Amino acid sequence: MKREISLPPTAAGRLDRALADALGVGRARVKAAFLSGKVRVRGRRARGSDPAEPGAPVEIEMEEVAGPPAPEPEMPLAVLAESPRWLVADKPAGVATHPLLAGEGGTLANAVAARHPECALASPDPREGGAVQRLDLETSGCVLFARDREAWLALRAQLAGRSVEKIYLALVLGRLAAGGVCSVPLAQRAGRVVPVPDEERLPARAARPRPAETRFEVERAFARHTLLRVRIVTGVMHQIRAHLAHLGYPVAGDLLYGGEAAAIPGLPRHFLHAARLGFERPEGGRVEVESPLPPELVSFLEGLAPAE
Repeated sequence: MKREISLPPTAAGRLDRALADALGVGRARVKAAFLSGKVRVRGRRARGSDPAEPGAPVEIEMEEVAGPPAPEPEMPLAVLAESPRWLVADKPAGVATHPLLAGEGGTLANAVAARHPECALASPDPREGGAVQRLDLETSGCVLFARDREAWLALRAQLAGRSVEKIYLALVLGRLAAGGVCSVPLAQRAGRVVPVPDEERLPARAARPRPAETRFEVERAFARHTLLRVRIVTGVMHQIRAHLAHLGYPVAGDLLYGGEAAAIPGLPRHFLHAARLGFERPEGGRVEVESPLPPELVSFLEGLAPAE
């Protein structure tokens, strides 16, 4: 969808934020347009970080907004736990959490919508289909859905307040003798995130760094790998993968952050699994939901050489 607009006389600050406010759309859509090079000011390609010029003519081409996920009853769905106000689904690897574009299907939210149509109305952004959080495409495990708007707001508030417990199992390259913590801020850049230990040395075209904290402990040692139990306090995109790679222990199978060295025969995905989710139920009381390690990851572990 192509739009032409003149920035209002009061426009100030960064161009991406001023443009989102002027158009009345979410900043994520505007940001995606900038990343795709589809924003021009006075006919010239612009960057989101450029200063907003009051009255300047702007051309922007944005993706159509996805509506509620279409029900797909043929898709399998495993529900780990549920109540009348929420449910936790077990997401397989290779399945997106929810649609990003209009008409997109084959996501976990499409399967949820077929069995629990009320979820599609729970989230303010209809494309999310009630999903309270999401996982990367190749990451498997617990995904929380709300079944009404008040429940969605209450659960999202817990995420913002960092009271939701999120535990992952990650197999990494190399041997770790003990656990630790990584709290290096992360900045989005060209579809991935980069660690920014020093904000004064922010990489070119990177967004503002976000605080990120990843805690990990050794679950099991192998000859050349270590299985970690990871807890994330924050929820930055690709946080675990970027932090562990920054420490020199990339997630097995993660080519984006580990490069070709992370590729392992017999492992068609990265070894990252959302194993446990703990939260306060909107109806009262705390619940902890666990997702078992998928069979393909169990089999892969069984084939690894043990630690000496």
